[in-house]
Amino acid sequence: MDAMPRFDPSGFEILDEFECLRLLGSVPLGRLVFTLGGMPAVRLVNFAVDDDTIVFASDEGEKYRAAERGDVVAFEADDVAVDRHLGWTVTAVGHLSVVPPDEATALKRTLPLHTWAPLRKQQLIRLGTESLTGRRLQPWAQRPKR
Repeated sequence: MDAMPRFDPSGFEILDEFECLRLLGSVPLGRLVFTLGGMPAVRLVNFAVDDDTIVFASDEGEKYRAAERGDVVAFEADDVAVDRHLGWTVTAVGHLSVVPPDEATALKRTLPLHTWAPLRKQQLIRLGTESLTGRRLQPWAQRPKR
């Protein structure tokens, strides 16, 4: 039996972890939010969902160094129909890590990882999701009355 949808005070549907992972798997592009020089930095990344983790490719640059350190980061992906005022957003928070070479080889065969940027030395990075939250903007007729 399906659980009743829950809504936040603004009328956005609160998504459960299963729906968050399903929606993340439906889009190819997200935003990695990490710390660079003591300030927030945001980078677009192509990604894939592997069970409850997020995997993306990087060169040996700032994202790779954040993964080597095991930095805590945020990741956000969304899909919006601007003309209809509908959409969803999912945010994951967790630690980055570099995927070991033997595991990276297997993941490259099984995951739909497609990078848009040319990478000289492709390294796979994993975000272990420790917190996963999502909201969906519903059509007006389906929103709860205040």
